[in-house]
Amino acid sequence: MFESLIPLFSIAMALMLGAISPGPSFIYVAQNSISKSRKHGLFTALGTGTGAALFGFLAVMGLQAVLLAVPSAYLILKIGGGLYLLWLAFKIIKHAKEPIAMENDAKSKMTYKQAYRYGLITQLSNPKIAVVLASVFTALLPKEIPNYYYVALPLICFMIDAGWYSCVAMLLSSEKPRKMYLKAKTGVDRVAGSIVSVLGLKLIFFK
Repeated sequence: MFESLIPLFSIAMALMLGAISPGPSFIYVAQNSISKSRKHGLFTALGTGTGAALFGFLAVMGLQAVLLAVPSAYLILKIGGGLYLLWLAFKIIKHAKEPIAMENDAKSKMTYKQAYRYGLITQLSNPKIAVVLASVFTALLPKEIPNYYYVALPLICFMIDAGWYSCVAMLLSSEKPRKMYLKAKTGVDRVAGSIVSVLGLKLIFFK
C-alpha cells in the first residue's frame, strides 16, 4: 500500500511546481482578490481548482492519446481557449479606468457564482494543462494503476490548485495590497490585461 503512494507524492510535488508558475489563472485570481474581495478571490480559486481536477481526471483517462490522435481537436481547443483569454483581457483593459464598485452596487458587483464560473473557464481555456498533466502521469505512474488513483489524482489536482490560489487570494486581499492597487488601478489593470492578451495569443499561435 505504501509503495503505491510514492508515485502520488512525486506527482503532487510536480503539480505544486506547476501551480505556482504565473499564468492566466494567477492573474485572474489576483485581480478578483484585490479589486473585489477575499471571498471573490477564494471562489475564483475554487473554480480554478475544479478545472484542474477535471483536467486531472481527463488526463488519467487518456486524453493525451486522444488529442495526439486527433490534432484538429487540440487545435480547436487551443484557439477557443486563446479567444476566451483575449476576451477576458479586453474586459480587464476596458474597465481599467472604472472605479471599484461599492458593496451595495448590486448591478456592478460580481457574484460569488460568477467568480467561481470565470475561474473554472479561465482554467479550462488552456488545454495544454491537460497534456502536461498527462505527460506527468505517464512519466510517474506505475504500469498497473490502482483503481483508487482515478479518484485520488483529480482530488490531488484540486487540492493543490485550489489551495495555492486560495493562499494567493488570502494574501492579496489583505489591506495593504488593496490600498496599493486602488492607487494604481488603471495601470495595474492595463498591465494585467496586456499579459493575459499575450498569453491568449501565445496559446493560439504557438505550440
